[in-house]
Amino acid sequence: MFTSVKKCDIIKPIKENVLKEEVIMKRDVEKKGSFLGLIPLLIFIALYVMITIVTGSASSLPLNVGILIACIFAFIFALQKSKKELSFDDLVTMFCKGGGDDTLILMFVIFLEAGMFYLVADKMGAVKSVTNLGLSMLPQSMILPGVFIIGCVLSFSMGTSMGTVTALMPIGVALAKSTGIELPLMCGTVVGSAMFGDNLSFISDTTIAATRTQGVQMKDKFKANFLMVLPAIVVTLILLTFKSSSANIPTENLDWDLIRLLPYVIVIGLSLVGVHVMLAMGAAILSGLVIGVAQGSFTIVESFSVLGEGIMAMEDMAVIAVMVGGLVALMEYLGGIDWLLHRLTRNVKGRSGAELAIAFLVFLVDVATTNNTIAIITVGPIAKDISEEFGVESARTASILDLFASIGNGITPWAGQILLAAGIAKISTLSIVPYSWYSFLLAIFGIIFIIIGFPKNVVKKGE
Repeated sequence: MFTSVKKCDIIKPIKENVLKEEVIMKRDVEKKGSFLGLIPLLIFIALYVMITIVTGSASSLPLNVGILIACIFAFIFALQKSKKELSFDDLVTMFCKGGGDDTLILMFVIFLEAGMFYLVADKMGAVKSVTNLGLSMLPQSMILPGVFIIGCVLSFSMGTSMGTVTALMPIGVALAKSTGIELPLMCGTVVGSAMFGDNLSFISDTTIAATRTQGVQMKDKFKANFLMVLPAIVVTLILLTFKSSSANIPTENLDWDLIRLLPYVIVIGLSLVGVHVMLAMGAAILSGLVIGVAQGSFTIVESFSVLGEGIMAMEDMAVIAVMVGGLVALMEYLGGIDWLLHRLTRNVKGRSGAELAIAFLVFLVDVATTNNTIAIITVGPIAKDISEEFGVESARTASILDLFASIGNGITPWAGQILLAAGIAKISTLSIVPYSWYSFLLAIFGIIFIIIGFPKNVVKKGE
């Protein structure tokens, strides 16, 4: 007896094998890049860590000087590579275009606005009022968890981590100073809550980038993503509750003025209804100036000095952001990003291996570029090829991309969110990193869930 075999039953597996071979060949013929492109960044990291260990202080090597040294090495390597192809002027133009990226210039302006907002709010009494209001309402054990939850709600509603840090960090700093909570811990709490919404919000640019590159619906990505972050949220809240027990909450002189809360109400309210963060911050600064002058906190002439001091307080961080953009442009020219893409995808084996490769790839690209949206857009097409080859759900791939890109921004000392928090708190960026508990827990649980394959079948058949 012979069993009849349909022609399609033979052709189908052949087609699948051909498609897999095409995907592999496609990745193999892509630019392999060069490890040379990563050396400037590695020099900066090594120098930063070494000097910190030797001197015992993270401020011994200012971040702007460290980035400048990395840029110098990047120019030297780029000149060696270009030879007669590109002149030094061409490389300078490349550097300037990288630093002048629209995302970076927006970050630059937000940094300056954040400095003005914080100083205006401080001088006109808004910081003191909102601090006393928070202390009078929150129990001792809920200071840090309360800040984290408020930040999560804000970031999820606003869809922007930078906007969340801008709005919440001044309040966090004031609360920390009033209760004796370590400033780096408060900064890490605020940054972590900001990355929550950056990762999960439906209107976050990272969510949009992840879902579009993988061709999935946002609700499906959210289901997979939320299940992966839930344990990190719970553990973070437990740890923050424990740390808050040592807070020393004052019980006297907790007076607050409703009018002086208006700048915070404006910046948070406008952000929640979708007004651009630049406009929201501008309106809040203006309201603070009007209230400050009306209540005699400062004169109209003195208000200009207040604005100038605010800009000066944040200009260092703003310049660093632009320098990092130029550095990344030179690193891309040297082939550093392409080298990462090639090395981490050439030996992928199995579903877990594919998912881990995607996770580490987007994380490293994010650390190198300090822009999680760009990291997702860069890695997204390759991640889609890998997930199709190894049978990874598209919703799961989108979640992994967004999750690990957010982790990168939450623990990288030169990322915008930590730069902004450190600038407002007047502390070292490196001192914040160990307290970015939420981001570290995301990494731990994310890797565990990749290994065990959780969650499974998030998108049911027929949906």
